[in-house]
Amino acid sequence: MGAIAKKGWQQYMLQLHHHPLRTKAITAGVLAGFSDSVSQKLSGIQKLLLRRLLLKVLFGFAYGGPFGHFMHKLMDKIFKGKKDTRTVAKKVLLEQLTSSPLNNILFMLYYGLVVEGRNWNQVRSKIKKDYPSVQLTAWMFWPIVGWVNHQYMPMQFRVIFHSFVACCWGIFLNLRARSMMLATKI
Repeated sequence: MGAIAKKGWQQYMLQLHHHPLRTKAITAGVLAGFSDSVSQKLSGIQKLLLRRLLLKVLFGFAYGGPFGHFMHKLMDKIFKGKKDTRTVAKKVLLEQLTSSPLNNILFMLYYGLVVEGRNWNQVRSKIKKDYPSVQLTAWMFWPIVGWVNHQYMPMQFRVIFHSFVACCWGIFLNLRARSMMLATKI
């Protein structure tokens, strides 16, 4: 089994080297799908909602992976790839003031309009109500992830690391939404 895993990792690294954007997009899509399937099961959904799962995979593949790929390249260009404490702090701050709010609002829009199929007024109302707490929660968690990512991860692994943590974050958000929904029913 170890030899198979080693060969798989070598093939993955080869793809990451030769096709970084495609590999990061596929990885982000797979992790988004995994996150959603786990979230569905933990939320008590008996039969996997395949449409929802595929739409989450699409979001990770079409947005999450490519956005992260280009954002990290841009950050290293802006800050010349330095890893000193001051530069890492600047990267994290810039990331939290720009891409964090953007990613959260885009995900909420996509999820409401596309995944749930709600109309614009319903989605806008939900965002108006929930976005501030989602963003505040993100600002309590993601700066630490950003710090680890910029300080310790080599460039080629930053999107993958972020996608893995986003997988866990997605499970957290789904469980939080479910518990809030159950609390309002009681």
